[in-house]
Amino acid sequence: MNLLINLLSVFFVLVALLMVLVILMQRPKSEGLGAAFGGGVTENIFGAQTTNVLVKFTTWLAGIFFALTFGLSVLYAHRGTGGESAFRRELMKQQAAPATSPAAATPQTSPVSSPASSPIQVSPASSPAPAATP
Repeated sequence: MNLLINLLSVFFVLVALLMVLVILMQRPKSEGLGAAFGGGVTENIFGAQTTNVLVKFTTWLAGIFFALTFGLSVLYAHRGTGGESAFRRELMKQQAAPATSPAAATPQTSPVSSPASSPIQVSPASSPAPAATP
């Protein structure tokens, strides 16, 4: 899965760079950055209908860009849940292993849980009496 994510990421970056270049090549109405690439060069290469070709190409690149974005988000989400469940399975195995070992079968009491070894003994006579309600 990591190989597929890496390949799609490389393709994603290439599509993004190509889309930036194609958008910058388009002629805006005010002849801004489109004139910087030489206004007549694109018409000589692609023909007189350059704006239509570039608009269609930009549309296709934008569609591919969004499809790749969606695909990568699904793959990243799938990779996250798969790793989490494997991690949980491993934790469950580690927690279940000590419970089934023979050493864990003999119960051992801790000094804190044993009432006889508690350093503070509260007798019923020394406990405060509940307040009387009127």
